[in-house]
Amino acid sequence: MVIDMKEIKITDIKGIQVGSCEDSQAATGCTVIIAKDGATAGVDVRGGAPATRETDLLNPKNMVAKIHAVMLSGGSAYGLDACSGAMQYLEEKGYGFDMQIAKVPIVCGASLFDLAVGDPNIRPNKQMGYQACINSEKNEIQEGNYGAGCGASVGKILGPQYAMKGGLGTYALDLDGLQVGALVAVNACGNVVDYQSRKMLAGTYDRQKHAFIGLDTAMSRIRQTPGANTTIGCIVTNAKLDKAQCTKVASITHNGYALAISPVHTMSDGDTIFVMSTNEIEAEVDIVGILSTKVMAIAINNAVKKAKSAYGLLAYKDI
Repeated sequence: MVIDMKEIKITDIKGIQVGSCEDSQAATGCTVIIAKDGATAGVDVRGGAPATRETDLLNPKNMVAKIHAVMLSGGSAYGLDACSGAMQYLEEKGYGFDMQIAKVPIVCGASLFDLAVGDPNIRPNKQMGYQACINSEKNEIQEGNYGAGCGASVGKILGPQYAMKGGLGTYALDLDGLQVGALVAVNACGNVVDYQSRKMLAGTYDRQKHAFIGLDTAMSRIRQTPGANTTIGCIVTNAKLDKAQCTKVASITHNGYALAISPVHTMSDGDTIFVMSTNEIEAEVDIVGILSTKVMAIAINNAVKKAKSAYGLLAYKDI
């Protein structure tokens, strides 16, 4: 039996559109994943300092079956305001949960902390979220210093002076018609490593010695864990999944975080993964989980490989 697996774009998944908006001077932005017709969804929050919206709705015991967008943003808890822009956009388009007297778009969201990198007084807001939705109509994804990854940084376990540039990354696969894609904004406290070789790509870096600082060495020097972190991502698939299965896939996908980030899920990270299912084809949950882990790990690697040096932060390309 020949298995046909090929690389695709996350926007090749039917019914999905993705858009970003950023303020490069302020070093912040947001990225939206829209499913106008609704997507079954789940979430798994592992980090100790999350900033999230509407995650309780995704509990399988609760009523709402589908969501219409996931908004990933910078700006810490302030950045959750970008979700309101997606609400406005979807309402104008006539999409949402039908409550008879009104259609209510269901927009889930998560934010990362980038206030220490650019202008802390400028954060993703309703207007920026709305513009990201407008930009999603082009369905073009730029990786690196864009959207929610604009002000992202990694390798902050010894403080910002040793940090490097993070960013926005994506990757997707098609396995005999089963499509699974990842989109992630990488702003980790830890280092980003190659998901296969475990070789350091970006992280705690000593500029004077032009060398990475290994985790074992870094642990002996930690005095206070910094709080300006969090990796937030979303898996999109055309597999037929219910809410409980989406939640399980989100849980499995955190293995992708663990493969590409070290350390991960710290008390200073708000690491969160959403899963959106467009319910097109039958598929085994475990296969979806395996593919999700792979595409997420590669998307995290892509996020730092596509990033450019900015805001005083060196990038993978520089070293």
